[in-house]
Amino acid sequence: MEIVEVGPRDGLQNEKRVLPTAVKVAYVERAIAAGLRRLEVAAFARPDRVPQMADAADVLRVVPRSADIRYVALLLNGRGLDRVLELGDSRPDEINYVVVATDEFSRRNQGASTAASLEAFRAVADRAHDAGIFVTLTVAAAFGCPFTGEVPVSRVRALVAEAGPVDEICLADTIGVGVPVQVGELADAVRSVAPGAPLRAHFHNTRNTGYANAIAAVASGFVALDASLGGIGGCPFAPAATGNIATEDLAYLLNRSRLETGVDVRAAAAVGTWIGGELGLDAVPAQLGRAGDFPAT
Repeated sequence: MEIVEVGPRDGLQNEKRVLPTAVKVAYVERAIAAGLRRLEVAAFARPDRVPQMADAADVLRVVPRSADIRYVALLLNGRGLDRVLELGDSRPDEINYVVVATDEFSRRNQGASTAASLEAFRAVADRAHDAGIFVTLTVAAAFGCPFTGEVPVSRVRALVAEAGPVDEICLADTIGVGVPVQVGELADAVRSVAPGAPLRAHFHNTRNTGYANAIAAVASGFVALDASLGGIGGCPFAPAATGNIATEDLAYLLNRSRLETGVDVRAAAAVGTWIGGELGLDAVPAQLGRAGDFPAT
């Protein structure tokens, strides 16, 4: 089961302390040493709105490169793709474009309606594919919206149906309101309109349902799960947002469920504790750093 490490992007974007580029690169290097091979390391967003990501291009220029490591950058508009293409050989292997399922959240997050964001996505996806870049569409707030409440499954289905060709679809519980039954319902709905697209999930643990949702995603045939080392992060535009499910805790759950992730949970837990210290946190949400692996030896 593939874990996509999103700590260097989603994990850092909601933290008050803005880390230097060198520390972000060290975070990536430590994640790779713990066994992670697909990492979302940057977001090309407005620096005045998300200052934690202001050095996105610098991070991508200096992170270590090898054939078995794939880097992802999050985009919100066409200008973001322009900045990616300007990087040349330092560009990411993949882009992750976010379309929010509700208009109110979309306007607050991206300054545009969902329909306008989806139209921009189609243009960006075409250009990215022409440049040989893998494209993920993330439907944010697919499980619920902090401003308008419940999000109908039919709404998510319609967005995916109108999106056009993609390499992967990610369903995001951006504010951590989802429950396992929704995972299956959304998977069925998306497959009905995009039957060939691999599914990825992005869960937050705001209401302590993130790990249950992760297991439901495994049962529903998702092929990748997002997580952040330490369980840090959240959306800066969602009230009371809390962190992603933690990479070390998720890897423990999956590995012991005989779903090999390639992640060394002890090494991952050490990275989670380390990044918490760099951020000035008394403790990170992840449990493995405190409880330890099992068996202990």
